[in-house]
Amino acid sequence: MALTTLARSGRLVAQNQSLRYVSTKSGPSTGRKVMYSLLGTAGFGAAGVLYALENSVSAMELVAHAPKYQWPHGDWIESFDARSIRRGYEVFKQVCAACHSLKYIAYRNLVGVSHTEEEAKAEAAEVMVTDGPDESGEMFQRPGKLSDLFQPPYPNEEAARHANNGAYPPDLSLITNARHGKEDYLFALLTGYCDPPAGVTISEGQAYNPYFPGGAIGMPQMLYDEVIEYSDGTPATASQLAKDVSCFLKWATEPEHDQRQRIFWRIFPVISVLFVATWVVKRSKWSSLKTRKIVFTPKKYD
Repeated sequence: MALTTLARSGRLVAQNQSLRYVSTKSGPSTGRKVMYSLLGTAGFGAAGVLYALENSVSAMELVAHAPKYQWPHGDWIESFDARSIRRGYEVFKQVCAACHSLKYIAYRNLVGVSHTEEEAKAEAAEVMVTDGPDESGEMFQRPGKLSDLFQPPYPNEEAARHANNGAYPPDLSLITNARHGKEDYLFALLTGYCDPPAGVTISEGQAYNPYFPGGAIGMPQMLYDEVIEYSDGTPATASQLAKDVSCFLKWATEPEHDQRQRIFWRIFPVISVLFVATWVVKRSKWSSLKTRKIVFTPKKYD
């Protein structure tokens, strides 16, 4: 009698332990499944309508979309072309800086990228910076230093508009990320000037560029063959000038790009090892639970 009681107790304990791994919660009802399906379908439908409306609006705009170009820094494992950045700085300094600012870049950012420290100091010293106040409370002019930001060509927005027939030249520090197409758009815009097509009227002081929204742009064509001379002797064709200044402005938008690449490749092996180790531990811990089988032994009555 005692042995029979112990056997029954053992079976009950085993059944209770097995039932711990059995879920008694019922699945979603048919109505709930239908509701989920309808909500998912409505969500996908709304996303499709929004996408179609956005594309239709873009198609109605008189804007040519910039093609995709192959850039040295375009690959996720590649870095910037330092020589192109240096030439692009020369283009910006001699052509673009007359109207556009680069207010988030300092001369120290050039060190180790396109210029040596002595060269960057010489570039900064060519610019007079307003500083102060001095002991008498007056502002004064001094030569630039490495810590100084690039100086804007105009003191304020009103002066910039007055000098450019009402158009405001944007700051170029973040211009590549602020435009759809990024550096592809800049290159296409700088090289895309042409005569307006029939039926398109351009106001005085404007030029036609199919890559600019509306076609009428306040900036005239600035890049021509041999408009400047490169210090390294590279032929200064219009396309070369546009390529180099686009590369320079892309670097100005992301001056930490190459540093991020180096950090990534330093931590990538460690992350790979940790991922494999985590996967192995997960497999070893969960394999017994995922492959566990529950056996139900019905009670036998004598």
